[in-house]
Amino acid sequence: MAKVTLTPDSGFARELMEAGGESLKKCYQCATCAVACPMAPANHPYPRKEMVWAQWGLKDKLTADPDIWLCHNCGNCAELCPRGANPADVMAAARNVMYKDLCKPAKIGELMSSKKGLFKLFLIPAVLWLVIWAIRAACVGSFFPRTPEGKIVFGQIFYGDYTIDPIFMVTFFGALWIMYKGCSRLWNMFKSNDGKLLVVGPTKPWYVHLVSLLWDEIGSHKKFETCTAGPKTGQPENSRKFGHQCVVYGFVALMIVTAVVAGGHWIGKVIPCLSIHTPMPTMYPVKILANIGAILLLVGLFALTVRRKNQNPKFFSSSYQDWYLLGLIWAIALTGCFSQMFRLFDWVYFAYTVYYLHLVFVWMLFAYLPWSKLGHLCYRTAALLYVRMYGRG
Repeated sequence: MAKVTLTPDSGFARELMEAGGESLKKCYQCATCAVACPMAPANHPYPRKEMVWAQWGLKDKLTADPDIWLCHNCGNCAELCPRGANPADVMAAARNVMYKDLCKPAKIGELMSSKKGLFKLFLIPAVLWLVIWAIRAACVGSFFPRTPEGKIVFGQIFYGDYTIDPIFMVTFFGALWIMYKGCSRLWNMFKSNDGKLLVVGPTKPWYVHLVSLLWDEIGSHKKFETCTAGPKTGQPENSRKFGHQCVVYGFVALMIVTAVVAGGHWIGKVIPCLSIHTPMPTMYPVKILANIGAILLLVGLFALTVRRKNQNPKFFSSSYQDWYLLGLIWAIALTGCFSQMFRLFDWVYFAYTVYYLHLVFVWMLFAYLPWSKLGHLCYRTAALLYVRMYGRG
């Protein structure tokens, strides 16, 4: 007979409980959760096996499992669980632990894992942008300058060419590189867990699968409907589709605006007719898209926040990671809107101060992205691509 040696890690089990999976010890393996989950395939169900691994502290098994990234956290399993083990919370806790350990430097992940590190994470960009503000103020002669025409132009202090653009380009592409390394590590962990997998059915190139899943998972958000259409639990149905879709589309609109403005600024130096100057007129098409994106973001944030606040604590818990991301996006959206409003109202002190905070929060979003819940957009995509390439559809 083949012998299998298990090496339980009680420390890892405690780490999961601290990250939001306090209820994992209640599971007695009835398999209700695996039957109730509308997302789990019949030939590879979850989250029953993940609950076993979590209870035993089998870190290598759990962290190399693509299924922890496939859960949509709809809560069907938690609402139907006869023991109140809340498998959805345990799956979310496993992801929260992975955010901390997946990317280097590990110190950032450690600070991101609890609210104790929030002040230090805030302090880094706060000092960075304050130093830039002070240097530029010394150059132009005022901390709150106006143009000769009396207008408020944020670029007088936070000049794009050698402050905002280079800093955010280094931050953004640095975060992408760190996340790429994290996804590569995750992919290798998946392979080490399953060995050589049997591919069922016709194979397709990875990029075909990628285009398909980007539409299925992000573009259409139809999997959220699959969750809602799952087994009836007797609890109110509250889909995240509307709020989640508004936030994603709002972010996409604002990313397009950022790319167009940056492109217009730099390309305009070579081809003047393509130049874009800020601040843009209110009815300028790019400005309209920016305002639409901001509205979508605020509507989506409001919907997601209300949903999370109204969740039944008997079945759902909200971790620090959940509130960190929601709070940070709220801070970005509100400071962005208020900085524009104060500029239009000609409130110079408020305008510059709020815009400074806006830069701080945007930097935090990008710089800490690989260790935050927002990183699941990439890690989940990697997991979905992996399972699709190896026959799970």
